[in-house]
Amino acid sequence: MSILTTDQLAIGYFKKGKPQIIQSSLELQLRSGELVCLIGPNGTGKSTLLRTLAGLQKSVHGSIQIDGNPLHHISEQQKALLIALVLTDRVEVENATVRDIVALGRHPYSAWWGRLNEEDEQVIIRVLAMVHLEHKADCLLTELSDGERQRAMIAKAFAQDTPIVLLDEPTAHLDLPNRVEIMLLLHRLAHTTNKAILMSTHELDLALQAADKIWLISEDKGVECGVPEDLVFNGSFNRVFESNAFYFNASNGNFSMNYPLVKKVKVTGDKTRMYWTLRALARGGYMVVDEADVSIKVCEAHWEVDGLLLTTISELLAYLERHDCV
Repeated sequence: MSILTTDQLAIGYFKKGKPQIIQSSLELQLRSGELVCLIGPNGTGKSTLLRTLAGLQKSVHGSIQIDGNPLHHISEQQKALLIALVLTDRVEVENATVRDIVALGRHPYSAWWGRLNEEDEQVIIRVLAMVHLEHKADCLLTELSDGERQRAMIAKAFAQDTPIVLLDEPTAHLDLPNRVEIMLLLHRLAHTTNKAILMSTHELDLALQAADKIWLISEDKGVECGVPEDLVFNGSFNRVFESNAFYFNASNGNFSMNYPLVKKVKVTGDKTRMYWTLRALARGGYMVVDEADVSIKVCEAHWEVDGLLLTTISELLAYLERHDCV
């Protein structure tokens, strides 16, 4: 079920009263129980789109509906019950515990004096457990690692208990293990809580694995929406990220550099080690062809070249350099 939809939406900003449009004619649908990743080059309007969908920024044209209700007709109080937003900005709050930060998510439900009732306390306990931070509840936010801090901000958003959660680059500034953990966490939460989660990210390789849908935003083609694998098969990623320096490798879901390939080798053998062998050869400037003076056989534990057994890629590259394959 689509919880959020747009109709001919145009986003941008106003300069001296005149609209400066970044994206237009956007027809988008965000469904409950799905993790959607918003991906695209810098400057294409990812953050602007998130802020517009959250109601923080006025749209230039068109409409946004939540459960069929126009966003501009929804009060600020009601928006807080429908949309939770996690921005990229690093939150610095002195002397605030993790529990204090997460409790801020219950503000839309508390009375004007801000006291938490038993239900609020249970929600806080539950979301801390969801992000595996229950043991850090009484720690100061400033004592947390970057990954734990990001999980605390996600817990705050889920404590708000809205059907829609929007996140602007939640994996920014995190190391690889924490990026993977956050992506897996958001995927799990979308499916277990039935919330619609939309996040912007530059982590294309992780998004291809974790996202149920991808919104691929580009400068000239708006937003293309689809299942990750369909966007791979139809060449959308190569079109959006077209560059002379790299290309999207549809066989592994990564970006590969366009090295100048001026030397030729023939390669056959073990498929498990083939990918890494070909990557090393490309970096060394070797083009793989069907017929060449030098033939490499990739084996399970070594490489065979001209009757020699080489046990490392380093040895293989050194041998090829000595023989200057052309």
